[in-house]
Parts: sequence; structure tokens; C-alpha cells
Amino acid sequence: MGSHLVTDDRLAYVLDTGPLSHFAHAQWLGVLKSVLKEHRVVIPDVVEKELREGTEKYHTLRCVLDAEWIETVPIDTPSQWESFVHYERRLVGSDGRNIGECGVLALAENLPGAVAVVDDRVAVEAARGRPVRVRRTLGLLCDAIRAGLLTVPLVSALADDLIRGDYRLPFTAGGFADWCAREGILDL
Repeated sequence: MGSHLVTDDRLAYVLDTGPLSHFAHAQWLGVLKSVLKEHRVVIPDVVEKELREGTEKYHTLRCVLDAEWIETVPIDTPSQWESFVHYERRLVGSDGRNIGECGVLALAENLPGAVAVVDDRVAVEAARGRPVRVRRTLGLLCDAIRAGLLTVPLVSALADDLIRGDYRLPFTAGGFADWCAREGILDL
């Protein structure tokens, strides 16, 4: 995984630990790479730390850390730290959870044109009213279906595997297409 900050005019997607780890566990990480191939994919150093700490228990996280298409960017500028502290005050409890989301939102807020990819409802709420674009993982997948990069049956299978791995989605196994129709997300 690259660890240097390179000037890059491509749209940057800043990914959280949750989507990366669950896609890796379900062996669908290549789908994220395919969907985001035209874009810069970055994680903040705090997400990299969470992933490293998880490799002892979940060996599948190694493939995320070894992915050359994912760049680690440190939270190290005053504006990034200011944003990080803002999110930390709203998201991190005594258990220390949500540090990754703080880093993702802070980094995306400070990289021009970046999009934070987080699925945690509380983190999405914390971003409201802030100068940060947020996209949920399902939104990325639906965008990819619209762009012809993925199909509904493929995303249905992927979603079912994520659900089996305890990833929270707004439908049960086998329910992706019905959810899309009910929400008016895709013309099926």
C-alpha cells in the first residue's frame, strides 16, 4: 500500500475500515478496486492502524494492507487535526470506537473534491452541515450498476455475502433487488 501523498487530480475516495474489512472477509475486495479504478483510493493512517491491529485475528485484512491501489495518507496538517478533533468529540466514546470514521471524515473534508465512504449512521449524521461529501458503500455499488460496471445479480450476491459476514445493510439476504425497487434507486 502506498504511503506517500502524491498530487493527483483524480477524485479521491476515502474509505473506512468497515467496508474494506468486510469486503476483504467476503473476498469481494476486487469489486471495490474495479468500481473505483478511475479514482484515487485513500485511507487515513488511523484506518491503516485499525486494519493492522485486526490482522492477528482476521488474516484477510492483510490483502487490504498489501493492496497497491490503496494509498495511506497521514492526518498531519493543522486543518486535518482540527477536523479530526471535531469528529472525535462527536463520535468517540469511552470505548475508543469510531476513530477510523473520524479520520475518514477529517481527511475527506480536507482533500479537495474527496468523498468519504462511511456506512456508520452516526458518522454520516456527524458529517451533516460540514464541508465533506459522504457516500455509503451501497450508493457506490448502485452507481456502478448504473454505469454498467456491475450487475444487479452480482451486487445481490456480494450483498448476501456481506450480510452473512454480519455487515449491516438495510435489507436481508436476497433482498437487494427488492430494496432497490422499493427505494426507487435503480430502474429494474
